[in-house]
Amino acid sequence: MKNLLKLRTGIVLALALCPSLSHAQTTPALNTGDTAWMLTATGLVLFMTIPGLALFYGGLVRTKNVLTVLMHCFAVTALVTLLWVVAGYSLAFGTSHNVDGVVTLGSFIGDFQNLFLRNVRPETLLKGGTIPESVFLVYQLTFAIITPALIVGAFAERLKFTALLWFSGLWVMLVYVPICHMAWSGPGSLFGGILGTLDFAGGTVVEINSGIASLVACIVVGKRLGYPHTQMMPHNLVLAFVGASMLWVGWFGFNAGGALSANGTAGMAVLVTQIAAAAGALSWMGIEWKRHHKSSVLGIISGAVAGMVAITPAAGYVGVPGALVIGLLAGMICYCFATIVKKKLGYDDTLDVFAVHGIGGLIGHILTGVFAASVFGGVGYAEGITMGKQVLAQLASAGITIVFSGGVTFLILKLVDCTVGLRVSEDAEVRGLDLVLHDENAYNP
Repeated sequence: MKNLLKLRTGIVLALALCPSLSHAQTTPALNTGDTAWMLTATGLVLFMTIPGLALFYGGLVRTKNVLTVLMHCFAVTALVTLLWVVAGYSLAFGTSHNVDGVVTLGSFIGDFQNLFLRNVRPETLLKGGTIPESVFLVYQLTFAIITPALIVGAFAERLKFTALLWFSGLWVMLVYVPICHMAWSGPGSLFGGILGTLDFAGGTVVEINSGIASLVACIVVGKRLGYPHTQMMPHNLVLAFVGASMLWVGWFGFNAGGALSANGTAGMAVLVTQIAAAAGALSWMGIEWKRHHKSSVLGIISGAVAGMVAITPAAGYVGVPGALVIGLLAGMICYCFATIVKKKLGYDDTLDVFAVHGIGGLIGHILTGVFAASVFGGVGYAEGITMGKQVLAQLASAGITIVFSGGVTFLILKLVDCTVGLRVSEDAEVRGLDLVLHDENAYNP
């Protein structure tokens, strides 16, 4: 009995002398492993835009416009970086002001408490996390960069460079930032908090958002001269192949980085991303083979991207069966929209951004509600949530994204058209935007 009392006394004295020990379970601390992984993921996602997406898009346009596409991706990267520092991050991840699930202004947009990142210091940790806030905000910046860069593919070969800059800047602040806040800013956010939407790495924020904006943009800007009667073949499929391969590698940071930790969730996200990419590639290739008795490089790389797009919202929630089904369906359905639906409706989405990102993102976002079920190897639902309720939450957030993104994108395009104008002249379009807008040629004789 005396020994037991001595032991208790020793424990109490130890805790009193080292109070940090008694709070070790509740006080967040920097984790170097998590930080190292998130630094790596940040580099991978930036790598997706420059050079990955730039080369992918550059190879798919005509020779006379390749530098313009590269310039667009690079300029968007620089522009969005500064906007994110000035106000974008603060408005996207500012306090949601949650009050028992009640929808408030804070459910839609953040505050101005972190303008110019004034509260971010080297020692500042992400609230409730184990990584520096500086790492988190740069990781999120890479998402804000690639989303408007994706839209570049919808109106490639006919947009003024000044119009591109104005559109991208306004779109990031007025469309991307609010949707990002609604999905990822915490318990008071509309999607992630109040609706209970599952969106691990950007089904609404990146994919549906950019896809719907691309459809609206290509319709408002109008068709390229000669479309669809003039053949407009990709000028360099080698560049497109290299770019798509870079996207595949970078997508591991895009999806697995959503865990914000080096843990099992990140590992599973890598696995399901690989599976969905492979399934999407073979699915698209298989349909081509069935219809044309041939498969194409363009087809297989497009299918891989479609698979990765679709698994993005689901990456941290589904298992192997879900990833396989999502990837296969994305390859098939996105193929139909890129080749059949687009032709029937007659819109000129130059690089099929809507077909791959809009439709692929919608497929994955809805099916996340299905395959998150533990019976399919997923993580399961929150307490009191059934599959039906979760699918409805996914549909609701997707619908809000479609209406908001489509409507505001239309208004931004009309504003830009009334001020600086959207399209280049017919002569410039015929001669090529590389020479007319930038006085350069990609391939010198």
